[in-house]
Amino acid sequence: MADFMKILQQAQEMQGRFQKLQEELQQQTVKASSAGGMVTVEANGQGTVKSIKIDPSIVNASDVEMLEDLVLVAVTEAQKKAQESMQAEMGKLTGGLPFKLPF
Repeated sequence: MADFMKILQQAQEMQGRFQKLQEELQQQTVKASSAGGMVTVEANGQGTVKSIKIDPSIVNASDVEMLEDLVLVAVTEAQKKAQESMQAEMGKLTGGLPFKLPF
């Protein structure tokens, strides 16, 4: 019974650390850009886009598709960076577990 209580206590501690990690990720900022910095996206550590900045010199009414592509590239890269950061932090958190978590 003592082993079960120890496992339960460790699970509760892990839950607390996971919650703290989620809060830290919300405060973290990642940036990505495309077109040599002409389109810049800022997201939090969870991948939620917080801002998009577009240099006015690349805005061309006759080529909106290019601008859409540049924004998509920058957003995708920012979310990828956030995902990599989250996985690294989760790895630190779960590194001592004898099994792998499904995220």
